[in-house]
Amino acid sequence: MERLTTQPRALWQRIVESQGLTFHSVDQEGKSVPYWDESAYYRFTSREIEELERACHALDDMCLQAVEHVLSHDLLDDFLIPRPFHAYVRASWEKDEHTVYGRFDFAYDGTRPPKLLEYNADTPTALLEAAVIQWYWFRDRFPTHDQFNNIHERLIEIWSVLKQKTRERWYFTSLRDHVEDYMTVNYLRDTALQAGLETAYLAIEDIGWNPRRGAFVDRSEQPLRHVFKLYPWEWMLHERFGPQLLTAGTEWLEAPWKMLLSNKAILPILYQLNPDSPYLLPASWEPLGVTYVRKPILGREGANIRMVLDGQITEETGGIYGNCPCIYQDLCTLPNFSGRYPVIGSWMVNGYACGIGIREDRKPITTNQSCFVPHVMG
Repeated sequence: MERLTTQPRALWQRIVESQGLTFHSVDQEGKSVPYWDESAYYRFTSREIEELERACHALDDMCLQAVEHVLSHDLLDDFLIPRPFHAYVRASWEKDEHTVYGRFDFAYDGTRPPKLLEYNADTPTALLEAAVIQWYWFRDRFPTHDQFNNIHERLIEIWSVLKQKTRERWYFTSLRDHVEDYMTVNYLRDTALQAGLETAYLAIEDIGWNPRRGAFVDRSEQPLRHVFKLYPWEWMLHERFGPQLLTAGTEWLEAPWKMLLSNKAILPILYQLNPDSPYLLPASWEPLGVTYVRKPILGREGANIRMVLDGQITEETGGIYGNCPCIYQDLCTLPNFSGRYPVIGSWMVNGYACGIGIREDRKPITTNQSCFVPHVMG
């Protein structure tokens, strides 16, 4: 695993915008800086990619076993899931409701086994960047190499599976004014269209409730039978119409049972069940000695994370999750490539490990301001 510098393509902003990445730059202290950073790339060997694939498939099995453990031992309170929704989550699992995708985030240096930092199992983003933008970059810049990336094909495959179940319309929803979520969910919608599904986009603010029908509806009062949402389950449960989730009969993706895996409360359970796994870090509800990372169980985008080394806080981020219960994880130092700290986001689609995307930062905590850097194999 190497980090190499390279020359960005001429007019790269125009190129990635034409491919859907309109959010290629971010504002940092009043200056526009690249979020999509093609001035560097990571190069992996086939052995390293195979190691990441093995880790993903092993962890996927462990996660499914952990969900069964949570439900069989009635641990849903630990996940802050309101009691009226316990049976809802359990029924989703027992019906084996479909899952489309998820992203394992790893600390990996190409030498030691990948270590799971967390699992983005409900609303993972950086998908368009991983599946499409870096693919075209690689084709333009390094056509004689390869890339671990068949995310797009696997997405079409899972929508084809769902098409066999129903030919009714699928709605795709996200927050109206969140550009990244809007582009991500419409990329997913495009893969569903390529699989032959009828689709429509509907901003989540425009989802209505028809009490006479007992159904969620679109702006034309058409019932929502099937919805892919890029919107967190923990938010939905606590909103005004959250109780209607229990009776509406809408099929949601990701399925309700995935809210267990997107919650960092799953990390201590994974470690408890698999203490000898080379891919897991020790995790607990109590501090692990004097060196650890503290994470809010419902935290997102690197918010409210504290890193402690020998009893001293070395890094800490702010955010809105300061009052959320936390878990503690063994401090795993990210590899340092000339002052850049990468996290490997490894994608699972339809049960297959099928590609990676890399976020890096000049600090060892990855946030929503961290850059996306492409990769090649070979």
